[in-house]
Amino acid sequence: MRYLAIDLGARRTGLATGDDETGIVSPGGVITTASATERLRQIGVAVRDEQPDALVLGLPLNMDGSAGPAAKLNQELAATLRGQFGLTVHLVDERLTSADANEQMARTGLTRGQKKARRDALAAANILRRFLAPNDEQDEYDAH
Repeated sequence: MRYLAIDLGARRTGLATGDDETGIVSPGGVITTASATERLRQIGVAVRDEQPDALVLGLPLNMDGSAGPAAKLNQELAATLRGQFGLTVHLVDERLTSADANEQMARTGLTRGQKKARRDALAAANILRRFLAPNDEQDEYDAH
């Protein structure tokens, strides 16, 4: 199956693609908008272009594992995406994926602005890698 991963942010939303056959994950683009309507439109463009079999959406849980307001917004987005695109939406614990992205870029020589532009796509790739990880402790949540 082919997947499109989404790391939702207030202003920047990272995208990544991958599949479970090869396990290869590639950071994609970053949607830069604070408008929920425009973000959804651009996600639709990515769905049309990438033709995934399912979506993987990061679930921003608190460090203690509880769901705060941001997690609830992502759960609502999962329902919207499911309804709009008719695709399964997998919610995956995204704790520390942005920190992992920062670590990946730590010694790259990129400027702060260049890192900022790539961070969200790398975080989306980390979310998808976590989803595709072949272990029984995978942090996936029901999107219903």
